[in-house]
Amino acid sequence: MVVALAGCTVPSFAPSGGGAVSGQSPQSSTKWTPCPDIPRDLVGQGASGMEYDCTSVPVPEDWNNPGAGQKFNIAMIRVRSKKQHDRLGSLLINPGGPGGSGIDTAIYLSFGQTLGGLPTEVTDRFDIIGFDPRGVGRSDPIKCISDSDQDASFSAVPDPVSQADFDSYVALNKKIATECGQKYGSELPFFSTEQAAKDMDSLRAAVGDPKLSYLGFSYGTLLGATYAQLFPTKIRAMVLDGAIDPKQSYVTSSEVQAKGFERAFSNFAAWCRKTPADCPIAPDAHKAVTDALAKAAKNPVPGADGRKATPGWIFVAVISSLYSENEWRTLANAVANLQQGDAKGIFTLADQYAERDPNGHYSNLFDANLAVNCADTDAAPSVDEVRKLQGEWRQKYPLFGGSLAVGMLPCTFWPGKRDPYPAGAATGAPPIVVVGTTGDPATPYENTADLAGMLGVGHVLTWEGEGHTAYPNTTCIVSAVDRYLLNLTVPQEGLRCPPK
Repeated sequence: MVVALAGCTVPSFAPSGGGAVSGQSPQSSTKWTPCPDIPRDLVGQGASGMEYDCTSVPVPEDWNNPGAGQKFNIAMIRVRSKKQHDRLGSLLINPGGPGGSGIDTAIYLSFGQTLGGLPTEVTDRFDIIGFDPRGVGRSDPIKCISDSDQDASFSAVPDPVSQADFDSYVALNKKIATECGQKYGSELPFFSTEQAAKDMDSLRAAVGDPKLSYLGFSYGTLLGATYAQLFPTKIRAMVLDGAIDPKQSYVTSSEVQAKGFERAFSNFAAWCRKTPADCPIAPDAHKAVTDALAKAAKNPVPGADGRKATPGWIFVAVISSLYSENEWRTLANAVANLQQGDAKGIFTLADQYAERDPNGHYSNLFDANLAVNCADTDAAPSVDEVRKLQGEWRQKYPLFGGSLAVGMLPCTFWPGKRDPYPAGAATGAPPIVVVGTTGDPATPYENTADLAGMLGVGHVLTWEGEGHTAYPNTTCIVSAVDRYLLNLTVPQEGLRCPPK
């Protein structure tokens, strides 16, 4: 199973207030229906002063043959401030994954900057549009991995050294791929990024915007970059935060992630050494985690729900915590508590990442993740190549290399035809802002300049911070991105924003 998502983290908050009205966007015949139940079900209630409306847009199953086959219905939510003025249009948002829900993300972002959401300067001028891409969330979701197989995958040895453990992991991934193929068959290529990017132009038209304003995080940068190549003259503004480099092969991008997570974990361990009062596993967090993995392999601590905190679950918890510096203390406490026989913190972090609910049911995040990644991948490595890379990467990236290598196995067995995305210039597009975080684990900073250069119209904005994606963190990043979104003012070339 692919473990390292290229998805973004979402803010945590205590929501209050909310409401909804119906309406239509200018120049659009799309019918919107009030949906206050969506934020209520997600976080308790909507944000104060915000209106939530929903719709869906039918799109061809296959844009290469739009008259044939079924339709996908792309679900959208519109968040509109009651104080909106001087409206600039809609700001379309994708949170990454692939497999992340843009609808959920738009709701999270509606709660304002103090709670990790969008600044009022943005929400007062744009309708915020969240959408679930085809196959994701509320948009005809693909679901073909059983809860038991997800549990088996996440709990498995993250870097199986023995041949028996490796063969078991191979068999599990082959089973998952086979069952997805049996359920979806010839539909599998239609979940590709290029198909989803073409859907986005239908969404642009549906909200009544002559040109697209877009904010894409992580995998959302790949979706945005693909759109920019296909529809360069239909862009008003585009912010790509947490860059994926479309020129990288599947193997290269997996190794780059292994390097990124290894670096991020080293940063976490350095923080522990410097701030022992905040880190109960100081001074050597690296040893504390590797010891926990070794002990769990022999005698895993049982959790309250009957699961055991195997090395796999511990590894997923570590991965989860590295997406945000705010989770570093959470990880340290979870490992310290595990040493005392309490696995609750480990499972909380792991389940948050895996989108596993208290009843043991999973969202379709990883089903969609596999479907999109494998449809996009035209050259997945063989089992023997994975085994070879596993050993090589383990030497280079001891904690994450082996696991990220075996994480490629699902696409090795994926039965669907492939539909790789383009990797070239966005000729004719306006300036595009590409934001990178120096300590980003999932989309390492090196990708930022590579994506900007490939597009030919990219402008790099750097945050010297930790965690996955930068906006809307810190005054400097917010100021630069907001000026661009609102006024189309491109950030100063070479601008680097400090950590705080």
